[in-house]
Amino acid sequence: MAALASSLIRQKRAVKDDQANRPVANKRKPCPKSNKSLCQKQILVLISKVRLCGGRRRRNDQRPEPQLKGIVTRLYSQHGYYLQMLPDGTLDGTRDESSSFSQFNLIPVGLRIVAIQGTKTGLYLGMNSEGFLYTSEHFNPECKFKESVFENYYVTYSSMLYRQTQSGRSWYIGINREGQVMKGNRVKKTKGAAHFLPKVIEVAMYKEPSLHELVGEQSPPRKTVKTSDSPSHQNGRKEITSADAS
Repeated sequence: MAALASSLIRQKRAVKDDQANRPVANKRKPCPKSNKSLCQKQILVLISKVRLCGGRRRRNDQRPEPQLKGIVTRLYSQHGYYLQMLPDGTLDGTRDESSSFSQFNLIPVGLRIVAIQGTKTGLYLGMNSEGFLYTSEHFNPECKFKESVFENYYVTYSSMLYRQTQSGRSWYIGINREGQVMKGNRVKKTKGAAHFLPKVIEVAMYKEPSLHELVGEQSPPRKTVKTSDSPSHQNGRKEITSADAS
């Protein structure tokens, strides 16, 4: 019995020694949540940069567009008429100071250069290569006028694109004594027909007009106010004619 007990004790010891001598497997410790690999950190930095650029772009998009300070005014001729633009694009003079069609936006598009736009119609005033005034839905080079102050403190508006070939004399917007618009190349800056007194209604902010190219022959015709004795037809309507007396 003693031998049997001694044998069992030796077996138990051998088993314990074997278990003690076995190599213990290294258990991987879980990484704390705050510790991230180098790759993960680089990805997070890249994402933050992308977000930052996107935020800057959105802020830039929200910036207000550049605006121009102009005026809403009535152009009072020295002959006693207000220049007016009717809904069909007709231009003439009126003595009615309260006419809403005599209000114009004077938008600065350069140094002492303005665009003249009817507040009710939204049409721009232009002068073509023959000196005729017309109205246009789009702002084009013919719609630019130089604003100059004359000796008597009246203001003149001359075409920036056209003038007399030989003498270089400018072509002006003018209203004759009958309240009719005149052909630009027959208006002299020293005459009362070319003299206007802007009566400011309010100061306003405008977006810079988008400059369009001159309309070609394939484009729809524009309403033109001519100063001839024989009326012509355009768009199925008879154009308004006016005399050229100053």
